[in-house]
Amino acid sequence: MSEKKKTSFGKNLILNNPVFSLYLGICSTLAISTSLNNALGMGLAVTAVLICSNVLVSIVAKITPDDVHIPVYIVIIATLVTIVEMFMHAYTADLYASLGAFLDLIVVNCIILGRAEAFACQNPVGASAMDGLQMGLAYTCSLLAMSLIRQILGTGVLSMTNPFTNATIFSIRLLPKGFEMGIFTSQTGAFFTFATLAALVAIYKESQNKPAKKEAK
Repeated sequence: MSEKKKTSFGKNLILNNPVFSLYLGICSTLAISTSLNNALGMGLAVTAVLICSNVLVSIVAKITPDDVHIPVYIVIIATLVTIVEMFMHAYTADLYASLGAFLDLIVVNCIILGRAEAFACQNPVGASAMDGLQMGLAYTCSLLAMSLIRQILGTGVLSMTNPFTNATIFSIRLLPKGFEMGIFTSQTGAFFTFATLAALVAIYKESQNKPAKKEAK
């Protein structure tokens, strides 16, 4: 049983990764993956909304008429995003300012509405919560992978601050001064990083599919 859960979790992280495999939520990934702080903040915000929206959609799905279920889901998601925004504005003001309009755009994030429509509305609360957690972690890992590459290559420094106090948690120079590639802090670098990681995931998926194709033959 535990082995199946590990396999399923691994597939959600890599094979069914919402960003690099399904190509969902790309706009926010490209825009805010310039630092670990931004990536972790956005990732946790989306994960929280994913879990809560999946749970609520699972609860109300059976009593929601088919012709209004999408508006109902959007209202649920928008309410949760507003709560997350208010919390971040109150306690992590600098992070809130860094993420800017992309916090509002969580409402129309294809990952959240997609999981509500494709999974949560058809499954019980427990399974829906787990699905939200897995997809949220997969999205967060995607952001962290992007931000690690872009921050290190773009600035030469890997750093993170406490979003509640703005105190530096760590700051490590990994590239000598003068060897930074500033292009990675721009949107051009974001597209290049995304394309490289998406290609690696595609290669990995193909390698996993080959044994299955051989067995089918």
